[in-house]
Amino acid sequence: MPVTAYVLIQTEVGKAAAVASQVRSIDGVVSAEDVTGPYDVIVRAEAASVDELGRMVVSHVQRIEGITRTVTCPVVNL
Repeated sequence: MPVTAYVLIQTEVGKAAAVASQVRSIDGVVSAEDVTGPYDVIVRAEAASVDELGRMVVSHVQRIEGITRTVTCPVVNL
C-alpha cells in the first residue's frame, strides 16, 4: 500500500506557478496546485514507503529554485 502525503510549499514572491510546474514533473507527484493563503503550492504525492517519500521531498522537491520552505503531511487512515 503506497504512502500518500500532502507537501505544503512556500515560495519566493512570484515563483509559485514555476515551482508547481516543475514539481509536477517529479515521479510520484500526483498533483501540484497553486493556492492562496500561507502556502503557495500544495502537492499530493505517493511513494512506496515513508523513507522513499522523504527522499523524494529532500532530493527532488526541495532542490527546486524558488522554494523557501516545505511541510510534509502524510495521510493517515484512522
